[in-house]
Order: sequence, then structure tokens, then C-alpha cells
Amino acid sequence: MSYVPRLKKYYNEEVVPKLMEEFGYKSIMQVPKITKIALNQGVGGATQDKKLAENALEEMTNITGQKAVPVKAKKSVSNFKLREEMVIGAKVTLRKERMYEFLERFVTVALPRVRDFRGISDKSFDGRGNYSMGITEQIIFPEINIDKVNNITGMDITFVTTAETDAEALALLKHMGLPFKNQNN
Repeated sequence: MSYVPRLKKYYNEEVVPKLMEEFGYKSIMQVPKITKIALNQGVGGATQDKKLAENALEEMTNITGQKAVPVKAKKSVSNFKLREEMVIGAKVTLRKERMYEFLERFVTVALPRVRDFRGISDKSFDGRGNYSMGITEQIIFPEINIDKVNNITGMDITFVTTAETDAEALALLKHMGLPFKNQNN
């Protein structure tokens, strides 16, 4: 038998029936699911120091378990000392098993390590069922060795779902374990 991530099994056995009951879907195929998780890290200081961009690529690769892709500038901007094709960030797109593994580590290990954590905002949906959030420190991930970190940088994480509305996506992400803030706070 092949390996199935715990969160994927949980989605199929627990989340799908809950969402079918909650929204009245007639088919399992109507139930929204997470299709990919995209991580993006911009490195503003990379124009002065190329080592910062290399560190960002290495850290993103360690965090996700998948090789990060460098993000290059599309235009030259003289005020920012930025030239076309200069590396200014790193990005990773996770799908299938790696996506579920990252999501589980993110919810159970990384988010509880955030200082003064009170839950994530439910205001960052895009109207089409996708959710984006920002992380201010990459050191919340246990894969990062704090002693080797030169500068603390943040990253953006986008959860892309097949949900038609934000309400469906919010219900899906809540059932998958993302700790949203209570509405009455």
C-alpha cells in the first residue's frame, strides 16, 4: 500500500462528509478541496547583497522539502538599483502529498510558535475561494536553524481551493485545521 498523508486521509474521511452536510452538495465532486499552496518570499536587499537571495532559496527549500525557484526582476528600476533578470526572491508551489505534509506541519508546529498568536484573520479571501496570509518571521518553522539565520524575513502563503465562494473556502480551511480568529474578538 502506498503512503497517504494523514491530513489527506482526514480530508477524505472527515471533512468531505461535514462539508456535504453543511452546504448540501449532491456529489462528492462538488466539495471544495485545496489544489495547491504557493509560498513566496521577496528579498528587498538582494539588489545590494546576492547572498540574501541565495539564503532565501535555501530556506524555502528546507521549509517545504521541494526545491525553491528564484524569482527574477522583469524590469530595470534605477531608483532601486534593480536590473532586469536580477534575482529578487524565491517561490515554491506545493501540490498533492507535499502540500498536505506542509499544511500539517504549518498548522501543528509552525503557527503555535508565532509570538502572541491569537489566530489568523478571516479577511484575506480574494472572492474566488483562495486565501492568502503573511508570515513575518521564517524562524517559526522547525527546519530553520536559528543560529544560521542572518536576517529575519517573512513570506506570503496562498491556499488555492476549488471553492466557489469565500464562505465555502473558510469552512474548508477551518475543517482542515487552520486556526481562524473568533468572530466576536
